[in-house]
Amino acid sequence: MSFQAYLDTIEKKTGLTPRQLVDIAHERGLDAPSVKAGEILAWLKDDYDLGRGHGMALVHVIQKGPTISTKHVGTDGVHRDESETLWLDGVATKPANP
Repeated sequence: MSFQAYLDTIEKKTGLTPRQLVDIAHERGLDAPSVKAGEILAWLKDDYDLGRGHGMALVHVIQKGPTISTKHVGTDGVHRDESETLWLDGVATKPANP
């Protein structure tokens, strides 16, 4: 599953866009450099029932922003993303190639 597919599924499951979840994480101080992934994963599990795979995709965005490595961009594998920039503003507003 691609990073973007994980984020799109998170939105469907929670009813919140990835950007909204990033904003909530910020309000809770979960984007501070000292916060470990486990703390973010626990919050996502407790409040939104997200598992580790989906949670780790969001951890990446919370800690590092919407840019991902180009190593899977444009490849033919199952983890292929269309762009190195993830779309955080929701499936309904996603352009064809963000």
